[in-house]
Amino acid sequence: MPKNINWSRIKEYLRTELNLMDEVGELEIRPFTSGYSNLTYLVRIGQWEGVLRRPPFGELPAKAHDMKREYNLLKRIYSVYPKAPEPLLYCEDSNIMDKHFYVMELKKGVVLDEDLPDDWNTPQIKQQISKAFIQELVDLHHIDVYKNNLDSLGKPEGFLKRQVNGWIQRYRQSKTDDLPLVEKLENWLIDNIPNSTDVTIIHNDFKLNNIMFDPENPNQITAVLDWEMSTIGDPLLDLAISLAYWTEEGDEETGLTAVTNQPGFLTRRELAILYAEASGRDISNLNYYLSFAFYKIAVVLQQIYYRYKSGEVDDERFANLNIGIRNLMLQADKATHVTIV
Repeated sequence: MPKNINWSRIKEYLRTELNLMDEVGELEIRPFTSGYSNLTYLVRIGQWEGVLRRPPFGELPAKAHDMKREYNLLKRIYSVYPKAPEPLLYCEDSNIMDKHFYVMELKKGVVLDEDLPDDWNTPQIKQQISKAFIQELVDLHHIDVYKNNLDSLGKPEGFLKRQVNGWIQRYRQSKTDDLPLVEKLENWLIDNIPNSTDVTIIHNDFKLNNIMFDPENPNQITAVLDWEMSTIGDPLLDLAISLAYWTEEGDEETGLTAVTNQPGFLTRRELAILYAEASGRDISNLNYYLSFAFYKIAVVLQQIYYRYKSGEVDDERFANLNIGIRNLMLQADKATHVTIV
């Protein structure tokens, strides 16, 4: 447990600010994550439970790990989409903690990462999980951002162009290995940007292990987590990112973990068709979005690999990320000429 957090002070702050004075017992803390991303802890006082989020320790880049943005995003989104966790308080008082942090409700359910519950390992339940997953994305994209006063969450005009150019720049700034196909791929992405005509909430990281299912019912999603990258913009990019993370049987090693490469889960193509039918959206340009989604995920891994290669990060888990990066770039290139639907 990190010793440079004064948990006694946190306990008294939570009891006061969240009206928990009747809760008795010590503050219990359990880390959910650690490392180089935001730090997440389960915190419990008596019968009350919540989740505390804060930036990593040490020096941070300007504007990175913005807890205030996360908190305010959740406040806006939870009001129209209660499967997002309810934010409970935000604090930037350095007398309470060295970094700003916020606390949100603890959502409960089953998270599917590398394994399935034993009694869910059937073709029927895998189909139910697949269909519930894609319908949840449809439901999220159905929320009217203008009627619900969410249009200030982002700048939808020029969204896709900014995304493409921004991620290409990130790749060039963190490049290590020479991958000859990438320059041609980047030129194709720049030259073929579709016109975005629809604006919705975008989760931007809608993947299976960010979803919670009812443990008694794989048809029912209880929560959607990790909203720190959410904004408003083109929903087809959100769909494509979800499909890119949805690994399939026969995919080459990418470093992405998911159970969806097991027999019985729907394919990316089947999910895309279900999305189109349920949403009524035209997905004829989906291959562009899917190509960019594979490219973007490759760049996310490239940034980590660059820090590892430069010695900034000493973690042998990252030693072979170059294999996943190459294979993701190959998937991005394939999507430029092999139609998914």
